[in-house]
Amino acid sequence: MVELEGSAYLYFADAEKNASSQIGNGSCESLECYMVLTKLEKTAIGTICFLTGPVTLMENALVLGVIATSVVLRQKPSYLFIGSLALADFFASWFFTMSFLDFHLFHRSDGPTAYLFKLGGVTMAFSSSVGSLLLTALDRYICIHQASSYKVLLTRQRALLSLLVLWSITIFLSSWPLMGWRCSTDLSPPCSRLFPYISRGYLACWTTFILVLLALILVAYSLILWKAHRHESSMTSLQGAAGTGQARMRMDIRLARTFGLILLILVGSWLPVLTFMLVDVSIILTHTQQRAFAFCSTLCLVNSAVNPLLYALRCRELRLALLQSLQRVCGFGKCKKCTKDLDPGMHSAGDNCAEVSDDEKLRARTTQLDSISEIVNNQSS
Repeated sequence: MVELEGSAYLYFADAEKNASSQIGNGSCESLECYMVLTKLEKTAIGTICFLTGPVTLMENALVLGVIATSVVLRQKPSYLFIGSLALADFFASWFFTMSFLDFHLFHRSDGPTAYLFKLGGVTMAFSSSVGSLLLTALDRYICIHQASSYKVLLTRQRALLSLLVLWSITIFLSSWPLMGWRCSTDLSPPCSRLFPYISRGYLACWTTFILVLLALILVAYSLILWKAHRHESSMTSLQGAAGTGQARMRMDIRLARTFGLILLILVGSWLPVLTFMLVDVSIILTHTQQRAFAFCSTLCLVNSAVNPLLYALRCRELRLALLQSLQRVCGFGKCKKCTKDLDPGMHSAGDNCAEVSDDEKLRARTTQLDSISEIVNNQSS
């Protein structure tokens, strides 16, 4: 008898829970159906954001400051793309951290216009970040496949024009919800379980846009690796030197590992978020899936924190420019001596395609190592 009463109680409890869930699916006027994090989850996500946000902000501000104060770096398309990436990640660290914590931790319920304005800032920043990564990959692709005519194909003016087009597209795309493309039913019922006031059509459009950018990045790096591998194989067969061939193969493997790490971090940061967005377009997500999406979205912020380490601070010229900036700031003799010894390398390091695109320099480097992967390593290390 007791067991029957217990079973009946569980049955009615489940029925009540399902009924309340169905009611919740019908309306979400107070935005409480989006604020699903538990106290422990708020603590974890708050810790991630409070630690990663300021670090990302300072890293990218440092990169922007170094590029802006260096006349040499400002003239090179490669560093203009890196500067655009740093600017986008700077905005992402600010907009995402503030809006995410404000909504999920402090339960601030903004009106449609205020919320969509904040979300538009986050969308613009992350879209520009991925777009800048694509321009960086295309820059390296042109460097490898058209090394002798790199300076002619990719001038500073064309680089600035491509950045202008990129930011114009991302700003325009991010402003569509503010211009009227939003959920037709408002919050009764909501169209998306991840973002209030957002239309499923817009969510599908933006997700597809980011997936296309990621696919183009993968294709660009794959073509770079294919070209490097072909060159390594041809030079090994021509010279027939086993020891040298093994050294070249090790360099080729290092190049593959470097690009593999870049792509692994990029795809690992973005694929979970984009997967949840695509699922949200087709079905109604549960609270557990919403909480999982909240954690996955912080991976995009972590990616913005890693980007300066992968793309900017690994470049020799940028590190030397940073040392020169530190010299001007500190003014000590020890700093001055340290950076003075490194000054000649600032102009002769051959750190990117702008330094190796001339035919004579390219032939000289080919005579020494005959490795096209070295050119890519010099650009990215």
